[in-house]
Amino acid sequence: MTDRTELITAYWDAAAATFDEAPDHGLRAEDTRAAWARLLQSVMPDHPVDVLDIGCGTGSVSLLLAESGHRPTGVDLAPRMIEQARTKFETAGLAGRFLVGDAMAPPTGEQHFDVVLARHLVWTLPDPEAALRAWVTRLRPGGRLVLVEGRWREAGRQAAPYVAGAESLPWNGGLTAEALTAAVLPLAARVRVEPLSDNPDLWGGPVHDERYILVADKGSQRSPSRRG
Repeated sequence: MTDRTELITAYWDAAAATFDEAPDHGLRAEDTRAAWARLLQSVMPDHPVDVLDIGCGTGSVSLLLAESGHRPTGVDLAPRMIEQARTKFETAGLAGRFLVGDAMAPPTGEQHFDVVLARHLVWTLPDPEAALRAWVTRLRPGGRLVLVEGRWREAGRQAAPYVAGAESLPWNGGLTAEALTAAVLPLAARVRVEPLSDNPDLWGGPVHDERYILVADKGSQRSPSRRG
């Protein structure tokens, strides 16, 4: 484990105890939880599928997916986040698999998934474009990559300053929908983006920065066409 990885693990482990206090993390408020459930339903297949939730945190999104009949596998670098996710599922009596591992190389072996999902994650990665390529290889033919991202401008989004050297991360602070689309488009047959900044229920109140969901469908052939 590199020094940077150790610092990142320690940061998120320390954040685990209070992580769910943020409205869009814990999804404890009825309106917020319902808003995320509707959003996920709008981008997920209408039948149960295998979902890889990368950077799953305390498992709030995975829990919504499981409640809808999907089969989530959550991966997070922070063991304490994974512990909380497992506890949530045990309490709810739902099935889910949670693994401690690096988002750049999720420890799922040769398994492939119908959907790979990541939320608020790509800005933390040392090589996000390599991660996107790796995630697409985890998809079955015709599978779907779902990214909830943004360009984080609001002060106080993080409870404490991020790890030393974060300013050198390629996408530190997030990135625009246009920029992420440009990075994903060569990997997918279709890409669409839906703005999310104007839906305060998702965030527990109004926000004033750019937030969006990007949905990219993998082609069923080896060389997918590129269409907007």
